[in-house]
Parts: sequence; structure tokens; C-alpha cells
Amino acid sequence: MKKPYLNPYLAGAGIGLSLLASIFFFGQGLGASGTLMRGVTWVAKLLFPGHVEGNAYLAQLGGGGRDPLLNYLVFLFVGVVVGGFVSGLVSGRLKREINHGPRITPSQRIAFAMIGGFLFALGSRFARGCTSGVALSGGATLALGSWITMLVLFIVAYVAAFIFRKLWI
Repeated sequence: MKKPYLNPYLAGAGIGLSLLASIFFFGQGLGASGTLMRGVTWVAKLLFPGHVEGNAYLAQLGGGGRDPLLNYLVFLFVGVVVGGFVSGLVSGRLKREINHGPRITPSQRIAFAMIGGFLFALGSRFARGCTSGVALSGGATLALGSWITMLVLFIVAYVAAFIFRKLWI
């Protein structure tokens, strides 16, 4: 039997407290793209250490004796993945399936997910951050640019959902 989901207001308060703790203890907000960049830096340092040392941005993340993976964002990311798995296991929602609509095959669903993930990662690098960082960290500081970005993101999401809905209905 499936257990009920956590109250969304309680979950939202938990995210807000996590953001507050992150800013208080680390002087930075939350966001997933920082973890992605640290992973890329770690691989680059493993394969091309001279490139990491010669690139000012990458050297800041993993230059010298610094390990790019020893950062709270990496541990936060791992915790979110492991926590999601454990939550699904404990609540009886963990199952092996590929969700897809009647007009799309599982293979097409995976392909669209990969393409979307790549475009999202590329966009987060161009924007110098991901939507979680913009919405949570920027929004919490009342940055006007963050609020405008989130408004545009929601509008684009609704338009994209309208265009691609036939794949899912």
C-alpha cells in the first residue's frame, strides 16, 4: 500500500529552511548546476589536468590540490538522489517503468528526455545557473532578474506543454 505524500506546505517550508541554512552556513544559495560543473571539472582534471590549471574558472573549482567534488553542493545532490530513492522505496512507489503517453514509445521517451536534459544543461551554463538556483536563491533575495526569469520560464513551459501535449494525451 502506498503511503501518502508529504504535505506540500511542510515540504516547501523544509526547502526554505534548507536555503536559509545554506546561505547562513556557506554564504551561497542552492542550485544543481554547480554540482554539474564540479563533476565536469573533476573529469577534466582527471583527463586533462593542465587544462584545469590553465582555465581560470575551472582552476577556481578544482585547481591546485583542490578536489572539485569536496563541496557541499555535491553532497546535497547525492543526498537528494539517495533520499528520493529511499523515499520511493519506503513509501512503496519505487518501480521500474518508463512513463510515456499513448502516442510515444519508451525509446522515444528516453530520447526526448536525453535531448531535453542536454538542452536544459546547456541553457543553465549560458544563464550561469539553473532554475533551482534562480528561483530559490535569487527569488529569496528578491532579485528582480530572478523573478522575471521565473515568469518567463513558466510562460515558456506552458507554451511547450500546449505544443507537445499530444504526445502525452
